[in-house]
Amino acid sequence: MADQRSARASSPTRARKKTAPKKGPEHAARAACQSLEGLIGHHAEGVSAVRRSDDDGWCVVVDVLEVPRIPDTTSLLASYEVQLDKAGELQEYRRVRRYRRGAADE
Repeated sequence: MADQRSARASSPTRARKKTAPKKGPEHAARAACQSLEGLIGHHAEGVSAVRRSDDDGWCVVVDVLEVPRIPDTTSLLASYEVQLDKAGELQEYRRVRRYRRGAADE
């Protein structure tokens, strides 16, 4: 048994390529939330959209709690459109909508 282990350890193995982790929509969503929270100082509630932009970056819509209220259904939230480059770095952001938590979409 020990001979088999040593034979396996000394046998040539296939070279494994180390590739950079793929930066997909999950990475873009996390990066957008973290960057936006740092800039505007409000807590990100979630992500409502992620799409590729024309320059191979990402466009992420982040929903943010702007004014917490009691009851919670009257809190004010906002949707921010966040543009990220290929590396996931924030390029620009803008608020596109502000709404009450309990309000239905129009």
